[in-house]
Amino acid sequence: MGFMKSYSEQTYALLRIITGFLFLWHGSQKLLGFPPMDMTPPEFVVYIGGGIELVGGALIMIGLFTSPVAFLSSGLMAVAYWMAHGTQDFLPILNGGELAALYCFVFLFLSAKGSGIWSVDAARS
Repeated sequence: MGFMKSYSEQTYALLRIITGFLFLWHGSQKLLGFPPMDMTPPEFVVYIGGGIELVGGALIMIGLFTSPVAFLSSGLMAVAYWMAHGTQDFLPILNGGELAALYCFVFLFLSAKGSGIWSVDAARS
């Protein structure tokens, strides 16, 4: 049962690293203009959201302060979902909020589980 069970710690580390890497690019778009965006978000989204995405994504990727940063990022994605998507339609597939909802719950899981292996937190302890 569970042919991948012996690799659970490695796959969790990959989930954390890749999720952080993908998340930081959303902040890079907002704060650094790279890669270019099709829209211009409100200033508070650029500085607050973009800052959490860029710095938080980098910290999650390297596994430093993962639990609190992931918890903050989960909250950010919950707010982003309800501000930008949840008012448009009930289902995320119809309102374009699938990515925000998925990030929200992946970050909630990362927050609960912590940094894991291949992280700065693990190296420090």
